[in-house]
Amino acid sequence: MTRDDSRRTSMLLGLLFGLAGMGSSSASIALVPMAADLDVTVGVATWAISLYILALAITTALYGRIADLVGVRIPLLAGVGLMSLGAVIAALAPAFEIVVVARLLQGMGAAAVPTLGVTLLTTRYDGPIRGVALGRLAGVSAAVTCAGPLIGGAVDHFIGWRAVMMLPVLGTLVLPFLLRSLLGGGSGATLDLLGAFLVSVTAGGVILVVQSPSTGVVVALVGLALMAVGTPSVVWRVRRQPHGFLPRAVISNGPLVRSAIAAAAIPAAWFALLVALPAALIEEGWETWQIGLLLMPAAFIALLIPPVTGRLIDTFGPFRTIATACAVAATALVATGLGVYFVAPALLLAAMILTTVAFGVGQPAMSAAVGEAVSLEVRGIALGVATLLFMVGGSIGSAVVGGLGPVLGVPQALGVMVLLPLVGLVAIGRLARVTHLP
Repeated sequence: MTRDDSRRTSMLLGLLFGLAGMGSSSASIALVPMAADLDVTVGVATWAISLYILALAITTALYGRIADLVGVRIPLLAGVGLMSLGAVIAALAPAFEIVVVARLLQGMGAAAVPTLGVTLLTTRYDGPIRGVALGRLAGVSAAVTCAGPLIGGAVDHFIGWRAVMMLPVLGTLVLPFLLRSLLGGGSGATLDLLGAFLVSVTAGGVILVVQSPSTGVVVALVGLALMAVGTPSVVWRVRRQPHGFLPRAVISNGPLVRSAIAAAAIPAAWFALLVALPAALIEEGWETWQIGLLLMPAAFIALLIPPVTGRLIDTFGPFRTIATACAVAATALVATGLGVYFVAPALLLAAMILTTVAFGVGQPAMSAAVGEAVSLEVRGIALGVATLLFMVGGSIGSAVVGGLGPVLGVPQALGVMVLLPLVGLVAIGRLARVTHLP
């Protein structure tokens, strides 16, 4: 495949990924007006972000397995369709409970884009072309996602928050231009729905516990119960079905799992910022479009990242590149906390730029590590599992700010969040001497 072909395909996938990302970045701008309109607190309204990301995280691995089974085309088309349906229902919802259900559907559909996009690029290209293509996908998607607050703020200002929730429907306009790239069938792998359900139960329990400080004891108890039941059930299922939803060969791959856990700190910082920043500035009297305008420089920075990312991965290897992204994410969280505490727009802008850099570097580095760590036969599910861990980090990020923020204060909650990238640095540090992977 040529560089021109990789450029076109990766840019289209990045655009589609970015429009799916607007399901969080533009929606974060709409949280405050949505909460007021539907008579819920902003802390409760963050469930619309946390559960969206959780659904996205869990379903990514399922899409990876489906891709191994039937190829990329059918699941990607179905996923974008489900994402659009969820966006429409959320826009028309008369009550917050319906918004939550719609956002779960939207996240389940949006999950198709990151997993299948990365699967397509890692399968279609190799060598330096693949590294640049992965970097370009991350850069374009980050740029579009960073533009989400401005677009969402303007739409909210002139039309209302319901129109903001509708924005991901624009993803359907990209699909016709991608169809010729969505070729190839699957390997005939099996689909383990029970395994997917058990993983969903366990991950859901974690998010409920994290967000329970702002929602009450009952939510915490339900979350603990789900974790208590789900964790041993997942272990049992992996032993019973070593080639199921979580293949033993994948989850026992130390470099793969540790790199994904380390990289998970990056979306955690991203989504923590997306929840904390708009709420803090709206409380100070900012309009939603002004917040979006403040964050626009990060979108331009994102467009400059892909060539740098490819060179970093080629020069230092994916593990050291992930470690660098974790350090940048930790710095961004500190800057966000200080920016919220002092209501300093310059610090918040710097935090958004740092987080954009961390995401643009860390996500393709993780994908490159996974692509090299496993065989082609399980690459789809391996990328799905890695993306699951990656995006669960994002769900934890929004849940921590939404759950602990009202109790401890947002700056203090962000301080707690700094622990995640530090844990990531420890995890990736143990792989620094690995020589059989680049």
